[in-house]
Amino acid sequence: MRSGPQGAEPGTYARASTASPPSPALPCPSLPWARKECRAAAQALRPFDPFEGFRQGARRNRVGPVDSLLDPSAPLPAPADDEAAGRTAADLATAGQLSDLLTDPRGRALVDAAAGNSPFLAQALLRVPQAVAAALHDGIDRTLATIAAATGQEAQSTPALMQRLREQRLAAATLIGLADIAGWTTQRVVAALSTFADAAIAAAVRFLLQDAVRSGHLAEEPSGYTVLAMGKLGAGELNYSSDIDLIVLWDQDRVRLGRASSASDVFVPLTRKLVQLLAERTHDGYVFRTDLRLRPDPGSTAVAMSMAAAEAYYESVGQNWERAALIKARPVAGDLAAGAAFLKRLTPFLWRKHLDFAAIADIHSIKRQIHEHKGHGEIAVSGHNVKLGAGGIREIEFFAQTVQLIAGGRDPSLRVRPTTQALDALAAARRIDVGAARDLSDSYWFLRRVEHRLQMVGDEQTHTLPKDAAGMRRIALFSGYGEVATFERDVRAHLERVSEHSSRLFQRAPTLAAGDSLVFTGVEDEPETLKTLRRLGFKEPAKVSAMVRGWHHGRMPATRAERARELLTELMPDLLRAFGRTPHPDFALLRLDEFLGRLPAGVQVFALLAAHPEMLDLLAEVMGVAPRLAEALSRRPAMFDAVLSPAFFRALPSRDALRAELETLLGGADSFEDALNRARQFDGERKFQVGVQVMRGRADARRAGWMLADLADAVVAALLVRVEDEFARQHGRVLGGRFAILALGKLGAREMSAASDLDLVFLYDAPAANSDGRTPLAASTYYARLGQRVISTLSAPTAYGVLYEVDMRLRPSGSQGAIASSLRGFLDYQHKDAWTFEHMALTKGRFVAGDASLGADLVQGVREVLGKRRDRAKLLADVADLRRRVDGEHGTTDPLRVKYVRGGLLDLEFLAQVLELADAAEHPAVLNPDTAGAYGALGKAGLLPAETAARLGRAVLFQRTVQAWLRACLREEPDSTSVQPALLEAAARVAGTTSTRQLMAGLVQTQAWVYQIFKDTIETFSSSQDAEISRKSL
Repeated sequence: MRSGPQGAEPGTYARASTASPPSPALPCPSLPWARKECRAAAQALRPFDPFEGFRQGARRNRVGPVDSLLDPSAPLPAPADDEAAGRTAADLATAGQLSDLLTDPRGRALVDAAAGNSPFLAQALLRVPQAVAAALHDGIDRTLATIAAATGQEAQSTPALMQRLREQRLAAATLIGLADIAGWTTQRVVAALSTFADAAIAAAVRFLLQDAVRSGHLAEEPSGYTVLAMGKLGAGELNYSSDIDLIVLWDQDRVRLGRASSASDVFVPLTRKLVQLLAERTHDGYVFRTDLRLRPDPGSTAVAMSMAAAEAYYESVGQNWERAALIKARPVAGDLAAGAAFLKRLTPFLWRKHLDFAAIADIHSIKRQIHEHKGHGEIAVSGHNVKLGAGGIREIEFFAQTVQLIAGGRDPSLRVRPTTQALDALAAARRIDVGAARDLSDSYWFLRRVEHRLQMVGDEQTHTLPKDAAGMRRIALFSGYGEVATFERDVRAHLERVSEHSSRLFQRAPTLAAGDSLVFTGVEDEPETLKTLRRLGFKEPAKVSAMVRGWHHGRMPATRAERARELLTELMPDLLRAFGRTPHPDFALLRLDEFLGRLPAGVQVFALLAAHPEMLDLLAEVMGVAPRLAEALSRRPAMFDAVLSPAFFRALPSRDALRAELETLLGGADSFEDALNRARQFDGERKFQVGVQVMRGRADARRAGWMLADLADAVVAALLVRVEDEFARQHGRVLGGRFAILALGKLGAREMSAASDLDLVFLYDAPAANSDGRTPLAASTYYARLGQRVISTLSAPTAYGVLYEVDMRLRPSGSQGAIASSLRGFLDYQHKDAWTFEHMALTKGRFVAGDASLGADLVQGVREVLGKRRDRAKLLADVADLRRRVDGEHGTTDPLRVKYVRGGLLDLEFLAQVLELADAAEHPAVLNPDTAGAYGALGKAGLLPAETAARLGRAVLFQRTVQAWLRACLREEPDSTSVQPALLEAAARVAGTTSTRQLMAGLVQTQAWVYQIFKDTIETFSSSQDAEISRKSL
């Protein structure tokens, strides 16, 4: 039985497991096995026979000259582990293998260099000595060619093919590793590795396609199924122990199906089997770790896709980094003609003849995301990533690809896959300096050689130099250096030279801070980027990286346009820094993701931020602490423009000025509906302005309440005029009739918050006559329907949101009463039938819109109602009972629920209203709609001790500030257990406290004191027998 996973997860890496133990039948010098057991295992080895032509010679162990493996002019590296080298040589001798190689001094030195520096090669020499013998007999080039030609042949089943591919891969890796150590150039090494990879992939695909034909799913070739190699394999520059990046496609026009219903039913499972054949770990090892994530939008597409779908993706949302990746694309298996035709069709996408400024800026901005190091002290060799780190291989590749993308559309000679050939072509075309091309090519091959040595140690995909001294010594020796210091000096020199050339190419581009890296191209996390994100303050950098890559894939409307993605790329470093400065950056960026997901398009917002980067801090703050504001902004991104105005952080104009501004705006409307939309836009922008001021502590609760009330006054008054005009088109007007709106609740008190609704009462005064329109109505019906039209105008949902929710339950007889009441009927009701709670509500009454003369009559009538003498004991008992009933329905002990908690705002309002009603007959000046203002008036009248009145006023403002901030920022009423810590911290700052703990302690202390005053003043006089029942829960 073979061990290992059943297959790779579609679209992800299928990696060899480092936890799998080696086969017990195979010696492993890297493990502390007993020497006797190791020799016995070596003697039991089955001769490796990957090729037919040398079967007899290999069996006779015919060893040719050592020169067939060694370059006489190339020095061999010294072994870092002499004991491991000696054990391997002894085990080979015991098994009777490679005797001529071991007895030749140079041959023995080669074995020592391999086994003494690479535990992987030490094991491989013992497993495939016959492959080495064949290379000695006929030369390594012909032997590798024979292995490649025989790859996968004679395999009649999946298990047999998997075994054969793995054995041949081990043979090829062993020979190429020895050749590398023995003096092959790195160019020759990567070509040999790529040739074998091509052969292995082609063999696996050939086997799978033939199996699909045999099973009847496909008719016959051509299949239309093609495999594109990307990255280093596409360029023919594969690493020693590398993943292979593949894109798997099919051409629907070339597919000839058998009994399968669709091409995807055949090719998607077939591709999963391909990954299994290449990547699954068995006792024989693996062939190649296989990555399919460079395909279009890997997060939402199958592992294989149609060429038509891929072309549509690239044409609509393809990114510049994907263009860069496609430079190296090469068909390697399956229907090669179909693959070549596909790449030819992508030429207009990949090689643009005319790049606009935005596209060039996007290409440059990708580079600005990559770290830039200036100065020789910033690159430390120890622990450095020679691929992704500063001055590494990736920078050289990007240097070449960037210039290729910009100029390759007009110059076909630049369309070259291999990196150093691309550099040569760019120099020949005078696109880059000849010296720069030479320097970068030299550094490229130097760093690739170091990379190979790192990977050759344990056959692992690593690019990072050791941090410990022993590890650094091993790599230095393996790279042919006698001194670690000399090795480190040369590595640093190459890294700094690459970084210098790279910086010159983009010398006009602003850079990140030294040591920072932000790379979101490709499909996997860049290690340095994750470190930078963590330094910026993000707790989960991998999630942030994946989120940003998702934006660049154009999966949401906001980033679907190419221009939007270009702008976003340009913004990304500054944007992430701004969000990193918020109290909880991860939470803030998640809100931004939600915000972007709701935007119909992103160009407008991104362009504004690019032109005014100082606005990024405000955007980050809104996303981090104000979901309500973020939602409003997503509905109307243009509101962000207003932030640029110097008046944005000033108080709103007066109510009259707002009304005049709104009238001017509505005067240009060409219809009633247009006027409503203009009013909604005006209202939304002003609410956003107040909300931001509250969020930033520029406006306290009292000032914000005044501004929001003035805004509502202006909107209601302006729209009432237009509703009356529109209503009159059908129903005319009531001659001599007057209509007015009375505001109660938070609007009447001018204590509004972002979540406040409008408590309104509609009143009229008219003779007993019908209106004079085409459809006449009796006065009572006329004004009731007019009132209903006002309600629908204010509360109807639209694309711009709802202006205001309207609550009419405080009208006479509550929900059972008429929508509009006559002034005489309203006042009669208040004098004769109204309940105590209705008079309490009336203390906040204020005329806000309609006929001014009727408004004056209304105000006078209300003052008369409130100024009548009352039974104090009954008043106190009614209020106490009402408060208990409210507590029974909405009671809470959470100090953050400042409205309903005992000692909170409701207790403060009830207490002020009781005192006003009790003493208004003697002291009419105490009537004040504003709660804090009422306490000031009560103190001034001597009805409360001055200090108590002042302290109650402060309690009102303190708790209103907390409520105003939470309501301005949050969509729902929070509680202490669910609110985000970042939001509480911000609320604490706005409320004038230094911490969340101090905020909560202040609330608890204030509420306890207020509740005690409330009990002492009101609840002592409670009488359930005389108390009335509220018809409305407050």
